[in-house]
Amino acid sequence: MEKPKQDYSFWTKYKRFANTEILLYVIMVVGIILGIVIFSYF
Repeated sequence: MEKPKQDYSFWTKYKRFANTEILLYVIMVVGIILGIVIFSYF
């Protein structure tokens, strides 16, 4: 009965950090796309 509780606490922590990770990945992707566009034009 202990493992389900650990998984539940892990998933709640993961969901909290998942939002910030998604934002970081979006910023990374946008930055890479902007870099490619800038280098392709200049």
